[in-house]
Amino acid sequence: MAGPVPVASSLSDIYTVDALGAQAKRWNNLLTRFQSIYGQPAEFVARSPGRVNIIGEHIDYSLYPVLPMAITADSLLAVSTNVASTNAKEGHYKIKIANVQDAKFPAHEFDIPYDAVDIDATVHEWTNYFKSGLRGALELLRKKHGDGIKPKSMLILMDGTVPAGGGLSSSAAFVSSSALAVMVANGEKTVDKTELTELAIVSERAVGVNSGGMDQSASVFSERGSALFVSFTPSLKARPVSFPKTNPELTFLIAQSFVTADKYVTGPIHYNLRVVECSLAAAYLNAVLNPPGTQLPSDASPLSVSLHGFHETYFALQEHSSGATSSKSTKAQLEELVSLTEKNLDKKDGYTREEIAAVLNISVDDLNKQFTSRFPVRAEKFKLRQRALHVFSEALRVLKFMALLEQQPSDTDDTSEYNAQLGDLLNQTQDSCREVYECSCEEIDDLCSIARKAGSYGSRLTGAGWGGCSVHLVPADMVKVVKEAWEKEYYSKLDLTEEQREAAVVVSKPGSGSAVYLVEDRGPVVVDDRIGDDLRMAGH
Repeated sequence: MAGPVPVASSLSDIYTVDALGAQAKRWNNLLTRFQSIYGQPAEFVARSPGRVNIIGEHIDYSLYPVLPMAITADSLLAVSTNVASTNAKEGHYKIKIANVQDAKFPAHEFDIPYDAVDIDATVHEWTNYFKSGLRGALELLRKKHGDGIKPKSMLILMDGTVPAGGGLSSSAAFVSSSALAVMVANGEKTVDKTELTELAIVSERAVGVNSGGMDQSASVFSERGSALFVSFTPSLKARPVSFPKTNPELTFLIAQSFVTADKYVTGPIHYNLRVVECSLAAAYLNAVLNPPGTQLPSDASPLSVSLHGFHETYFALQEHSSGATSSKSTKAQLEELVSLTEKNLDKKDGYTREEIAAVLNISVDDLNKQFTSRFPVRAEKFKLRQRALHVFSEALRVLKFMALLEQQPSDTDDTSEYNAQLGDLLNQTQDSCREVYECSCEEIDDLCSIARKAGSYGSRLTGAGWGGCSVHLVPADMVKVVKEAWEKEYYSKLDLTEEQREAAVVVSKPGSGSAVYLVEDRGPVVVDDRIGDDLRMAGH
């Protein structure tokens, strides 16, 4: 899966056949609008998709493996570097960026100094996501080519179809496609997937979100037809995972709650707070369970201290002290960590800063400096017990889900029991997200309950939570029944536009990841009758 981001020669290299017609119209519109706005054609298009997470919720920033898959909805950036140097101030380069949805996302023009990209994370501005990708890409380019590089000016038109605040990683898609666009614009003929992913993970934190690495990994690495098993230690790795053939056939449905969940806006009391609580739980467990003076390793998690780091440190010390010649299985280790958490983090109503600082043997000021100053959070108490319990138990569920996928169903004529086992793990995730991690909401709970009663094997929130989308493992022959149940019991009660109603439920197939298309002289996207429904970039 490692290697360069692919350069596509056709929309069929990027999208599934059923999506080609709609995407051809969309790409035509993007390239035509670009010509209209800037008076010249785009040179290339950078593309990165959103994702749906199958299982492994809120554990990537604790560095445990996850299982997402890319979706069709994506972020497209059409780009030209044909900008006269006289248009930029001396010592600066110019960025002109517009959006297809210009009424909602107004165009901007920036003169940016060669040596810095300023981002005001206190202002919720859509172009900050581009700037964060720009900053990360330029840092990588300087590492590769030296500090003397002078970034190219760029003309950009963006079109995004991943719903903002919908739990499908619109921000990761935008940041990843932005970084990719900057790399290509500045002469990179090949862009390494791992490098792009790693810079996108760090870059998104510039807009004030303590992001993990799942969203960016799924956006960049995904391959059509496969889910993606992403692990973060000892280094970032991703591999495709296929579902075995089942009867009844399995289908993933994505259902929108239409409750917007913006990680930037609500981060201080929701997403960012959970990241801080997980790192605090790791430090607390280290202080009470490991020998005095034990330091957790600095790692790739947002605050550099993670529950996975505690996990590895604790068992390494246990094995060393006992002289063990073999390690416990990861499953056995996680089960033990759940038990240890229940015994040693016993305050269900949470811990104050003073209580945590006393156990860590540091001042409250030092605690705040290390854990709560990098990203804004608001809390009087931190629920360390609940957050650690969710992370360890969810990491266990990922292991069990992967074990099921890697074994073939015993009865291939009727895999209902096997399907139900997969679905039950999704249901357990939703229960934990609702009751332990407290990141669900009433609307998501309703969608899951309705789907389960109508025939879904497993239903849960996907993404950060507190709104957004839900994912459902449904027998193919029950898709219509589940959709009708949602319409009757949920969507009919909302005031939705026709466009919203059509987009409310999507049958999701694993899609492909990031790609570059070089426009050159090929003109707009058209249907080529010689290849039936396939769509190719062809001349006029």
